[in-house]
Amino acid sequence: MAYRSLTSRVGSAPHRLTRRFLFIFTLSLSCTYLCYSLLFCCDHIMEGRGYEDRSCLLVQNAGSKKLLQKSPACTLSGLVKETQPQEVIPTPEGKERRPSEEGWSDQDLSTRTGPVRTTPKTTEHESNFNNTATPKLGNKRLPQAIIVGVKKGGTRAVLEFIRVHPDVRAMGTEPHFFDRNFDKGLDWYRSLMPRTFDSQITIEKTPSYFVTREAPQRIFSMCRKMKVIVVVRNPVTRAISDYTQTLSKKPDIPSFEELAFRNRSAGLVDTSWNAVRIGMYALHLDLWLQYFPISQMHFVSGERLITDPAGEMGKIQDFLGIKRVITDKHFYFNKTKGFPCLKKTENSFLPRCLGKSKGRTHVQIEQEVIDDLRDFYRPYNIKFYETVGQDFRWE
Repeated sequence: MAYRSLTSRVGSAPHRLTRRFLFIFTLSLSCTYLCYSLLFCCDHIMEGRGYEDRSCLLVQNAGSKKLLQKSPACTLSGLVKETQPQEVIPTPEGKERRPSEEGWSDQDLSTRTGPVRTTPKTTEHESNFNNTATPKLGNKRLPQAIIVGVKKGGTRAVLEFIRVHPDVRAMGTEPHFFDRNFDKGLDWYRSLMPRTFDSQITIEKTPSYFVTREAPQRIFSMCRKMKVIVVVRNPVTRAISDYTQTLSKKPDIPSFEELAFRNRSAGLVDTSWNAVRIGMYALHLDLWLQYFPISQMHFVSGERLITDPAGEMGKIQDFLGIKRVITDKHFYFNKTKGFPCLKKTENSFLPRCLGKSKGRTHVQIEQEVIDDLRDFYRPYNIKFYETVGQDFRWE
């Protein structure tokens, strides 16, 4: 009897150990699964829907250029596909081809000549998203608005003022993509942009775009919904300011009068001089209107930007479709520089003014020279007023 009892105890010991082992093993598996589920769920919530959308963009190669293409398996609702301008393309066989509504094909890109051949096919959605960005830092996007000109009109002031707005991010430097660096491609251009969130607008400024013949078509090819901002100023004052800047860098250049006129006694203005030609605003605007309706262009008065910065910035904010955040409380007039500066704000410890190169004292020009230039610009100014629907009162 004692032997049987002892045998029973000894035999049951392995079974107890087995049950304990199975219990501990099952418990550890359950804990592991629970932890994994919680981590996966949190990660999914942090990434959100925007991350899923970005995963639908595929990077493909077309020759040596990378083009963003949408995966056929992706369904992106509410997106408007960009179309290209109906430009006639000469082919090697001498025939003419036009781009389809889907944009330039790979064959089109390979047969086109000149710098425009590097224009990637893109959509509005693709121009707004970067497939390599992280949700926490925002995305590097192609701009939705560009300050295209004009030089010495007040473009730097507009850029610095609009950057105060929380819904705007802007490049501090001028990329010169659509005039000097177009052959580097859209990937290079996008890489220069600041990171933004979905609710923010990306802006860049390059004043020479306004007088670059290829710029309107190139910008249109990238995004036909682009909002274009042009800062203009009395063309005579602008030309003198332009010359003053050049003189500070090259003191040995000819006088303003020598450069501005081909024949001073006959009053013939030299329109080949860039400082004069930029001020022929109506001439340059005609080219932009071949691609963009006037409703997509906003014209800022350089003079009113000095006398009423809040008023001009209010119009810009309306044009961009953002809330009027920048108001009178953001500005004070700097008597030394002769133009308004930004006051101290929540995000800055000191007031902000434009650099030392802004607000230079203009060289003195004879009144007769100024009057002759005013007469020259008058017909261009009148046509410009009529086209944009504003009287800038430069007469």
